[in-house]
Amino acid sequence: MAEADQTWAVYAACAHTDPDALFVKGAAQREVRQVCFSCPVRVQCLSDALDSKITFGVWGGLTERERRAIMRQCPDEEDWTERLASGTDELAEALRNGKLPRLGRAS
Repeated sequence: MAEADQTWAVYAACAHTDPDALFVKGAAQREVRQVCFSCPVRVQCLSDALDSKITFGVWGGLTERERRAIMRQCPDEEDWTERLASGTDELAEALRNGKLPRLGRAS
């Protein structure tokens, strides 16, 4: 479920950035996402993007392609906010730590 309270967004490293700069394509996404890795609300941003199934732009340090891979791997996940906040599985821990584990195809 998407997080109703989005007050975290005012603390985002990109809060005062031109929003169009976050919606680039291709290799430019890898450059843009570097802003995310110093952001104090990166995990909240990522969980909100996954909960809301946002398909465009860089959110929480992940590109569109990376988020799609996660959603394919975990199609039944209903609460990314909770999972990323307190999950102990490899994926949740990696995402909290700013890493993307190698994802296999969902069975």
